[in-house]
Amino acid sequence: MKTIHTSFDEAVKDIHDGAVIMVGGFGLCGIPENLIIALVNKGVKDLTVISNNCGVDDWGLGLLLKNKQIKKMIGSYVGENKEFERQVLSGEIDVELIPQGTLAEKIRAGGAGIPAFYTPAGVGTPIAEGKESKVFDGKEYLLEKALKADFSLVRAWKADKMGNLVYHKTARNFNPMIAAAGKVTIAEVEHLYEIGELDPNEIQTPSIYVQTMIEGEQEKRIEKLTITK
Repeated sequence: MKTIHTSFDEAVKDIHDGAVIMVGGFGLCGIPENLIIALVNKGVKDLTVISNNCGVDDWGLGLLLKNKQIKKMIGSYVGENKEFERQVLSGEIDVELIPQGTLAEKIRAGGAGIPAFYTPAGVGTPIAEGKESKVFDGKEYLLEKALKADFSLVRAWKADKMGNLVYHKTARNFNPMIAAAGKVTIAEVEHLYEIGELDPNEIQTPSIYVQTMIEGEQEKRIEKLTITK
């Protein structure tokens, strides 16, 4: 059995100032929202955060931004977070923007123990500046280094007490690869089951990648709620 925390503050107690953390989710879908709130409450600072984007102004990773706890953000886009945009333009935060497919593969490679790989994405653009390139079969490719983290925070739909994880539909997104790429992976789960209660064919993240877990309810906010008048 893995360590199962009883409070979210306890779950993030080892995350220190200056840590590199990966956070699962896409926008607000599949984010470990309670673990993020616990980091806000902890006040940990100078974080390097690797995630697809940085939430919205008042939720998700946007809360850490608002609290000036993020030193560097590595992701795919600034999105619709006005505070993120403001900090980028004012030079208050260091940002590394990476094509989304390249970001996903950099994280996957980190979890798979692959130090680097070649990709055609970014050739001939500012992304290529300072990077090694090589020609294969007449086409140029960039060398991209893998990404790893001190801590990975992920959100799962179901888990057993061994740490096997199952994600819910599109909330799966970046979570499985992020779970594999952290030295310590903390899983926020919606439903916790006894060992043997999950169908082995459903499991998407094996327990070997998960160190600790906590069960909790999520608000599951919608980034843009569109309804008929």
